Amino acid sequence: MPQPTDWADVKVVGIPRSLLYFRFGVLWTTFFEGIGREVVVSDATDKAIADRGEHLSVDECCLASKVYMGHVDSLVGRCDAVFVPAYPTGEPRTGFCTKFQSVTDVVRNTFRDRHLRVISCEVRNVHKPKEVRRAFEEMAARMGVSPRDARRAIKAAMEAQRAHDEALFDAQNRLLKALEDHRRQVEKSGNPNAELPLGILVVAHPYITHDAYLSGAVIDALEDMGATVLYADAVDHEKAYKKSFEFSDTMPWLINRELIGAILLLQDRIDGIVLISAFPCGPDSMTDDAIMRCIQGTPILNLMIDAQSGTAGVETRVESFVDILRFQQKGGYVHG
Repeated sequence: MPQPTDWADVKVVGIPRSLLYFRFGVLWTTFFEGIGREVVVSDATDKAIADRGEHLSVDECCLASKVYMGHVDSLVGRCDAVFVPAYPTGEPRTGFCTKFQSVTDVVRNTFRDRHLRVISCEVRNVHKPKEVRRAFEEMAARMGVSPRDARRAIKAAMEAQRAHDEALFDAQNRLLKALEDHRRQVEKSGNPNAELPLGILVVAHPYITHDAYLSGAVIDALEDMGATVLYADAVDHEKAYKKSFEFSDTMPWLINRELIGAILLLQDRIDGIVLISAFPCGPDSMTDDAIMRCIQGTPILNLMIDAQSGTAGVETRVESFVDILRFQQKGGYVHG
């Protein structure tokens, strides 16, 4: 049966700068450009986008989902259609929060009266390249793209995403090495008043970590206190995923697995961990509690952000946490 080409007239594709854009944005952008479409990415999150998303969402949605709706709203009138992919849980231990399965329908229904066009694909398992290719090739067919051109575009997109991820991993490895070199130099100096550098791992979903509106106050406070900030999502995803099974055999969420695996891979090379979650994230409510109880030997600060939070309290907690770490470095606490 011939594939419908009901999206063939879509020439300008809008992509919300939110949720999984911070994980797969390079893949998505490269793919659409590879099939000859113009891509418009929404602007960085600001108060107007966040407030609009809050207005469009039900109270029970997490903050990140509300912000996403604001980004979709900001693309209305700027593109022919908005790309809202679905990432359902295809197999145990490689799935996503249910919001990534339902988001396509939620957007279509929320913006139905405004006649917003939505294009989508369903990626059943991101761990299987064949499944990723299938989803994007089927979408390309509905956009009137030949199978050959679609295959070429998705191949280039997957290679671009891989190169982007590897560049992040390599940059963080260099930063870690520089941190450890600095630490050794201070220790060799024998100066009792010299301050050892602090390495703090920020553990959060990429759409929290790399959205300056949501987590910028935390990152800025850490850097203002002189800490070297490292990111759990900038660790080799495959290595982190495999490492996570030392923590749990049953955890169903892929990104939470990768974050926990990153903690285990880096725990001996860092001084502290900052967990950041968006209220009321379901997966994080379970995994953050497990991290707090089961990760031993490394101080942890657990932060929850929501639409009503100001930055002053967050900054105070971060500053106190860094002060405690420095006090501990100087022997202020006895480890037992």
